[in-house]
Order: sequence, then structure tokens, then C-alpha cells
Amino acid sequence: MAVNESRADEDLTARARIRDAALREFAEHGVSGATIRGIARAAGVSPGLVQHHFGSKEALRRACDEYVMAVIRETKQEALKGGVATPGFLPGALTLALSVQRYVARALVDGSEAAARLFDDAVAFTEDIIANGAEGLAPAETDDPHAYAAVMCAMAFGSVVLHEHLTRNLGADPLTPAGYPRMALAMLDILTDDLMDPGLMAQARAALAELRASAPGEAESDPDQRIPTSDAAAREADSDPPAR
Repeated sequence: MAVNESRADEDLTARARIRDAALREFAEHGVSGATIRGIARAAGVSPGLVQHHFGSKEALRRACDEYVMAVIRETKQEALKGGVATPGFLPGALTLALSVQRYVARALVDGSEAAARLFDDAVAFTEDIIANGAEGLAPAETDDPHAYAAVMCAMAFGSVVLHEHLTRNLGADPLTPAGYPRMALAMLDILTDDLMDPGLMAQARAALAELRASAPGEAESDPDQRIPTSDAAAREADSDPPAR
């Protein structure tokens, strides 16, 4: 059964309604700003029923993460198997995928362990595809599949996190059916174009290999020179040190 059919046919029980409401509330307010009471109101249930099904806000957040990763995995696997050519697949898959993208955008800048797990799970899934191959994909030409997978995920998720800037430039929100196709077509162009001259590419690879060989390891680098990687990390970096 296609992913859009299996998810669309899911019985919208109270548990599923709560999860879907939580996705929207977490996306709008962040995990710290969302409340059990607000999620219950959005789902049309009592706060007690939210706690009955999930126990706590953190457990509900984990359930949302698991659902999001399942949607991402199933949609990509179905597309790689040729589902993208099946009539009706793309509109259904797009509607399903876009329903979780705003949650992903907010989660990835939260600076939480849950956000890190979400990204790391996506990297592991991508690396597995690179290592074992998949229908519709040519073998990756890399001697560093983990870095390849991590950067690929960063590029893909980056377009989600920066969707407001893309909206301003493209004229439509890429997290909507109206705006997504233009962004996706541009991505396909980028993936298929050989922009760099082969000679320049070889020079860049040689220079980067030399730089990598001479650069200090992570353990030797100065932690004070690292760039904050999330909203939480940026706030911590900007805060004054404790008085002594």
C-alpha cells in the first residue's frame, strides 16, 4: 500500500488526533512554549486524556519524532521504488510530508536532545541507503559516506528551516503545495548540473584534502571559537558568565 494511502487511512483515534495537534502546537510554539492544555484544546480532548495516552509532554514529543521519521522514511522509500511516477502518489505524499515539515523546521533549531536525535536518525537512514543502495539511486562517489549523508541531510533540512526566506524569494511558501514544486525543481537542477569545471574541481579537492590533513582534530580545537548550532546554544553563548 502506498505511504499516502496507509497514513491517510489511519484511524483518527483520540491518540492520533492528539499527536497531530501536538505537531502543530510544537511547530508554532516550540516544545517549551507548547502546553498539555493547549495541545488538548487543539485536539478537542481533555488534558487528562493527553496524559492518559502519552504520560508527559516529553513522551508526546518523542511520539511526534517517531511519526515524523516514519513519514520521511516511508515517503522516500516509496518514491525511490518508482512511486513518484504513479498517478496520485506525489500529491498525496506531498500533503503528508508537508504536514510534518513545519514541525521539523521548529524542532531542528530547538537545541534539544530530541532535535539531535531527529537529525541523527535521518543521517543514519541516508547513510544506510548510500551504503546498501536503493532503486532509483546511482552509487555515491565518496570515500566518506557518513559526511556525505550528514551534509545531504543538512542541505535538505536547511531548505525547511529557511522556508521563510525561500518564501520571500520564490513568491510562495515551499512548505505548501503551491510553493514546493518550484523549490523541488530547482533542487533537481542543482543535483544534475555539473557547475564546476573538472580542473577547478580537482584543484579544490586537492586543497581541501591538504587542509584536512593539517587541521587540528576536534579534541584539539578551541571550544570558544565554535559557532553556536542552535537557538539554545546561541543564547548560552551570548549570556554573561556567572559572577565569581
